[in-house]
Amino acid sequence: MKLSRGLMTLGIVGVLVLAMLGWFVGGYNGLVTQRNKVDKAAAQLQSAYQRRFDLVPNLVESVKGAQAQEQKVFGDIAAARTKYGNATSTEDKLAASQQYESALSRLLVVVENYPDLASNQTVQNLMIQLEGTENRIKVERDNYSSVATDYNTMIQRFPRNILANLFGFDEKKLYTADTGADVAPKVQLTQPTPATPTTTETAPAN
Repeated sequence: MKLSRGLMTLGIVGVLVLAMLGWFVGGYNGLVTQRNKVDKAAAQLQSAYQRRFDLVPNLVESVKGAQAQEQKVFGDIAAARTKYGNATSTEDKLAASQQYESALSRLLVVVENYPDLASNQTVQNLMIQLEGTENRIKVERDNYSSVATDYNTMIQRFPRNILANLFGFDEKKLYTADTGADVAPKVQLTQPTPATPTTTETAPAN
């Protein structure tokens, strides 16, 4: 009888150990899977950023004929791109991309302010490509924020937060737009149509 009870106790302990081991392995693998989803989304976002970086220098070269007072924006774009290139983490790249977008927005204003630039076929083609790229960036940024939020929620909830703390699953920073930069840079392809002057006819004198 004592032997049977001992075996039963041992069996219960064994089941509990296996259950704990299963939870441990499953929880850890779940965290790894979700973290990899975040890393994949970050890579896709950075790929969209790279396409923007490939397009903008061509646009800059096409716009450099603008008046001298507009030249500062070209240096700002170059500096922002360097900052992005030197960023080593996804969080730093997200922050650097905001600075780049600010400079890019000012470049687009330059294009809008000079009708000769806006009507240039090369500039128009680049602007169309840039518009598609900005839309893609928004899609990838939203996707990154979604999977990063799911991951952050997972590592904060009990009991997985124990595993997260134990194995160093750190929280992922979400993209947060600067004030006034919560939308993609506006790509304006058309110029305002000049108002038609109103003429007043004077009746001929008798």
